Amino acid sequence: MSDLSVRFLDFTLPTPLVLASGIWGTTVSLLVRAAEAGCGAVTAKSCGPTPRAGHVNPSCLDWGHGLINAIGLANPGVQAEVELLRAARIQLKPFGAPLIASIFAGPPEEFGKVAAIVAGAEPEMIEVNISCPNVHSEFGEPYAASADAAAEVTGYVKDAVRAAGIPVIVKLAPNVASIGRIARAVVAAGADALCVINTMPGMVIDAESGQPILANRSGGLSGPALKPIALKCVYDARKACPDTPIIGTGGVTSGLDAVEMLMAGASAVGVGSAIYYRGATAITAICNELVEWLDAHRIVHVADIYNRAHREPIYASTPASPPIPVAH
Repeated sequence: MSDLSVRFLDFTLPTPLVLASGIWGTTVSLLVRAAEAGCGAVTAKSCGPTPRAGHVNPSCLDWGHGLINAIGLANPGVQAEVELLRAARIQLKPFGAPLIASIFAGPPEEFGKVAAIVAGAEPEMIEVNISCPNVHSEFGEPYAASADAAAEVTGYVKDAVRAAGIPVIVKLAPNVASIGRIARAVVAAGADALCVINTMPGMVIDAESGQPILANRSGGLSGPALKPIALKCVYDARKACPDTPIIGTGGVTSGLDAVEMLMAGASAVGVGSAIYYRGATAITAICNELVEWLDAHRIVHVADIYNRAHREPIYASTPASPPIPVAH
């Protein structure tokens, strides 16, 4: 049977699957459940400086080709999150699945303060959600939309956790002019790894009422419809940062999807909405399907399929076509 273990930074993950932030990341028992099911690493729900109730319902919808949600970064606040992270880290040890804490904040310097508090729980890694609006921006655009703003946030977080030696993963957004440029900027600012991508902004309207269905009016798209966008973003980020580990996230619901993500340039594969589509057994099923694909193609180690989309294509030579007669 093929070997699914992968190296990510200084960690050996039992499988390349990583529980994405926001899915099963709200309790210790769910994080452990994800590791039991086959996740090589797990990401907790994003936490911020203070508790947030999030947006009122309806805040999530299956619109037929994916999910759209506007949960609104609901979380108990970083102080409460630290207790969850401490307990989760202990219970995850038997599974060999590193714990990734996820953070967000307002001003750039606040990211550093939240990261410093989270570091007290000693998670193996910290993911930085830079899709939050930049409160210092004239238009309130997300930090992820600007290379300079993304790099500034990264620098504050890296400085805050440098003494603790915790690697920093920066989560990039898809709706930017050049994700490669932003990827290079955050890596230059100290990011140890990238998570590519966050959800894509969108809206679903109820034709009968003429109104957006979500209470927040717009939200983030995830699920199958996001996969082609995620693959392109991972591909571009890998070209821009050939030596930086990448968690490829977006629309992975099967083992074949995971294969494609690894071929695009991911070092590991984030799984989130698949749990909605395939239920609690989704992670195990994806692992099994990944092994089946590798075995069918006689590939011993999953790392052997890394970056295949970046190779020059090999086309079989074909005889030259006869000339097309031209009427005179």
